[in-house]
Amino acid sequence: MTDLSVAPQPVAGHGLLAGRIAVVTAAAGTGIGSATARRLLSEGADVVVSDWHERRLKQTEEELAAEFPDRKVASVVCDVTSTEQVDALIRAAAEKLGRVDIMVNNAGLGGETPVVDMTDEQWDRVLDITLNGTFRCTRAALNYFRTAGHGGVIVNNASVLGWRAQHGQAHYAAAKAGVMALTRCSAVEAAELGVRINAVAPSIARHPFLDKVSSTELLDNLSAGEAFGRAAEPWEVAATIAMLASDYTSYMTGEVVSVSSQRA
Repeated sequence: MTDLSVAPQPVAGHGLLAGRIAVVTAAAGTGIGSATARRLLSEGADVVVSDWHERRLKQTEEELAAEFPDRKVASVVCDVTSTEQVDALIRAAAEKLGRVDIMVNNAGLGGETPVVDMTDEQWDRVLDITLNGTFRCTRAALNYFRTAGHGGVIVNNASVLGWRAQHGQAHYAAAKAGVMALTRCSAVEAAELGVRINAVAPSIARHPFLDKVSSTELLDNLSAGEAFGRAAEPWEVAATIAMLASDYTSYMTGEVVSVSSQRA
């Protein structure tokens, strides 16, 4: 019998995205973004990775290029709180790799603060990166797809907290609920452009950076609350993102797919 409490090894790619060009935001480091870039590359896509942290981004680009020598990997520094930088990201991606077919909006910021103690600055920063950043990237990608005329796919990273309550997460939950609503509404508008827009909603995907910025006790408790008794591996979320980016989901748009074993 398979022990679901033990994380499996990543599944090999099947060429689902052969010939596609993808952009992934917040792709530096060890989280869902870098795992998504790796998964898209393993499925045959060429990838532009983006992040605000220049050194970490360059390191990620070099690691991915070494791991996938037969694929094209490029990087563009971008702060998703800046409309100018987001618009420049899409232009640079198309210039570097010839076109853009897939936009993965992964950038987001969390935190743990009760509403009664939350400052305007804490609220605004989480909303600006997590929700407004996703809006800016979606708008830029749609403008590109409309001009290019070849259609495309956008996949957003939401969270189960867009549906569920958790102590100290009002700003993050509100932002992720907004990402879900943005996904649904923009998908209706994007259909006439030949563009599909969907989102994933992970419960918890554990990686070194998350362990660094969150308490071990909280992460252990959240992981134990999952039906499998463990957090997801980042690649498990990334695999669902790759599926949504592929032609396997050609009739799906405006949907939010939960990547979770969380008990109801």
